[in-house]
Amino acid sequence: MKSNQAIPPVGGDEEAHAEEMLNRAFFALSDPVRRAILERLRVQPMLVSELAAPFNISLQAVSKHIQVLVRAGLVQQERTGRISTCSLDADPIFAAAVWINRYSHYWQAQFDMLARSLNKIERRKEKAAAGKNSGKPPGSGRKKP
Repeated sequence: MKSNQAIPPVGGDEEAHAEEMLNRAFFALSDPVRRAILERLRVQPMLVSELAAPFNISLQAVSKHIQVLVRAGLVQQERTGRISTCSLDADPIFAAAVWINRYSHYWQAQFDMLARSLNKIERRKEKAAAGKNSGKPPGSGRKKP
Protein backbone atom coordinates (compact mmCIF):
# COMPACT_ATOMS: atom_id res chain seq x y z
CA MET A 1 0.00 0.00 0.00
CA LYS A 2 1.49 3.34 -1.03
CA SER A 3 1.18 6.22 1.37
CA ASN A 4 1.89 9.37 -0.58
CA GLN A 5 0.14 12.23 1.17
CA ALA A 6 0.68 14.79 -1.59
CA ILE A 7 -2.32 17.08 -1.67
CA PRO A 8 -4.84 16.62 -4.47
CA PRO A 9 -5.85 19.60 -6.62
CA VAL A 10 -8.48 21.62 -4.75
CA GLY A 11 -11.55 22.30 -6.85
CA GLY A 12 -9.66 21.47 -10.02
CA ASP A 13 -7.30 24.44 -9.53
CA GLU A 14 -4.17 22.78 -10.87
CA GLU A 15 -2.17 26.01 -10.76
CA ALA A 16 -2.78 26.43 -7.02
CA HIS A 17 -1.93 22.76 -6.51
CA ALA A 18 1.33 23.13 -8.45
CA GLU A 19 2.22 26.24 -6.42
CA GLU A 20 1.52 24.43 -3.13
CA MET A 21 3.61 21.42 -4.19
CA LEU A 22 6.46 23.73 -5.21
CA ASN A 23 6.27 25.40 -1.78
CA ARG A 24 6.39 22.00 -0.11
CA ALA A 25 9.33 20.88 -2.26
CA PHE A 26 11.37 23.98 -1.42
CA PHE A 27 10.52 23.62 2.26
CA ALA A 28 11.51 19.95 2.21
CA LEU A 29 14.77 20.72 0.38
CA SER A 30 15.67 23.47 2.85
CA ASP A 31 16.80 21.01 5.53
CA PRO A 32 20.21 19.28 5.31
CA VAL A 33 18.92 16.05 6.90
CA ARG A 34 16.15 15.78 4.32
CA ARG A 35 18.59 16.49 1.49
CA ALA A 36 20.87 13.74 2.86
CA ILE A 37 17.91 11.35 2.96
CA LEU A 38 17.13 12.14 -0.67
CA GLU A 39 20.78 11.63 -1.59
CA ARG A 40 20.71 8.16 -0.03
CA LEU A 41 17.44 7.32 -1.81
CA ARG A 42 18.94 8.43 -5.13
CA VAL A 43 20.92 5.19 -5.14
CA GLN A 44 18.15 2.76 -4.17
CA PRO A 45 14.97 2.41 -2.09
CA MET A 46 15.67 1.88 1.59
CA LEU A 47 13.97 0.91 4.81
CA VAL A 48 13.32 3.74 7.26
CA SER A 49 15.73 2.11 9.71
CA GLU A 50 18.44 2.05 7.01
CA LEU A 51 17.82 5.71 6.24
CA ALA A 52 18.08 6.62 9.92
CA ALA A 53 21.35 4.74 10.55
CA PRO A 54 23.90 7.46 9.68
CA PHE A 55 22.09 10.27 11.51
CA ASN A 56 22.72 11.18 15.10
CA ILE A 57 19.00 11.76 15.72
CA SER A 58 16.18 9.50 16.85
CA LEU A 59 14.28 7.17 14.53
CA GLN A 60 11.18 9.24 15.32
CA ALA A 61 12.94 12.44 14.16
CA VAL A 62 14.00 10.75 10.91
CA SER A 63 10.41 9.54 10.43
CA LYS A 64 9.18 13.14 10.78
CA HIS A 65 11.68 14.26 8.13
CA ILE A 66 10.48 11.46 5.86
CA GLN A 67 6.86 12.56 6.32
CA VAL A 68 7.80 16.09 5.19
CA LEU A 69 9.39 14.54 2.10
CA VAL A 70 6.30 12.38 1.49
CA ARG A 71 3.97 15.40 1.76
CA ALA A 72 6.20 17.23 -0.72
CA GLY A 73 5.89 14.30 -3.13
CA LEU A 74 9.65 13.67 -3.04
CA VAL A 75 9.41 10.28 -1.35
CA GLN A 76 7.06 7.38 -1.87
CA GLN A 77 6.55 5.19 1.18
CA GLU A 78 5.31 1.61 1.05
CA ARG A 79 4.32 -0.21 4.20
CA THR A 80 4.16 -3.95 4.64
CA GLY A 81 3.12 -4.57 8.21
CA ARG A 82 5.66 -2.73 10.37
CA ILE A 83 8.21 -2.52 7.55
CA SER A 84 8.33 0.80 5.71
CA THR A 85 10.31 1.18 2.49
CA CYS A 86 11.03 4.60 1.00
CA SER A 87 11.90 5.46 -2.58
CA LEU A 88 12.73 8.69 -4.35
CA ASP A 89 10.32 10.51 -6.65
CA ALA A 90 12.39 13.22 -8.34
CA ASP A 91 9.50 14.91 -10.20
CA PRO A 92 9.14 17.72 -7.61
CA ILE A 93 12.90 18.38 -7.85
CA PHE A 94 12.48 18.77 -11.60
CA ALA A 95 9.59 21.19 -11.03
CA ALA A 96 11.78 23.21 -8.63
CA ALA A 97 14.62 23.24 -11.16
CA VAL A 98 12.25 24.49 -13.88
CA TRP A 99 11.06 27.27 -11.55
CA ILE A 100 14.65 28.26 -10.66
CA ASN A 101 15.63 28.18 -14.33
CA ARG A 102 13.15 31.00 -15.04
CA TYR A 103 15.68 33.29 -13.40
CA SER A 104 18.72 31.94 -15.21
CA HIS A 105 18.96 34.98 -17.49
CA TYR A 106 19.86 37.09 -14.42
CA TRP A 107 22.86 34.98 -13.48
CA GLN A 108 23.70 34.27 -17.13
CA ALA A 109 24.15 38.02 -17.61
CA GLN A 110 26.54 38.03 -14.64
CA PHE A 111 28.50 35.12 -16.11
CA ASP A 112 28.67 36.89 -19.49
CA MET A 113 29.98 40.06 -17.82
CA LEU A 114 32.56 38.04 -15.90
CA ALA A 115 33.68 36.29 -19.11
CA ARG A 116 34.11 39.65 -20.87
CA SER A 117 36.16 40.98 -17.96
CA LEU A 118 38.36 37.90 -17.89
CA ASN A 119 38.90 38.15 -21.66
CA LYS A 120 39.97 41.80 -21.31
CA ILE A 121 42.43 40.88 -18.56
CA GLU A 122 43.81 38.04 -20.66
CA ARG A 123 44.25 40.33 -23.70
CA ARG A 124 46.10 42.90 -21.56
CA LYS A 125 48.41 40.19 -20.23
CA GLU A 126 49.08 38.92 -23.76
CA LYS A 127 49.73 42.46 -25.00
CA ALA A 128 52.11 43.18 -22.12
CA ALA A 129 53.91 39.87 -22.69
CA ALA A 130 54.19 40.60 -26.42
CA GLY A 131 55.72 44.02 -25.66
CA LYS A 132 58.30 42.48 -23.34
CA ASN A 133 59.18 39.80 -25.86
CA SER A 134 59.37 41.93 -28.98
CA GLY A 135 62.64 40.33 -30.04
CA LYS A 136 64.95 43.04 -28.72
CA PRO A 137 67.72 41.77 -26.49
CA PRO A 138 67.55 42.97 -22.88
CA GLY A 139 69.12 46.39 -22.42
CA SER A 140 69.08 47.18 -26.17
CA GLY A 141 66.96 50.25 -25.62
CA ARG A 142 69.63 51.94 -23.45
CA LYS A 143 72.49 54.07 -24.70
CA LYS A 144 75.94 53.02 -23.65
CA PRO A 145 77.99 55.69 -21.87
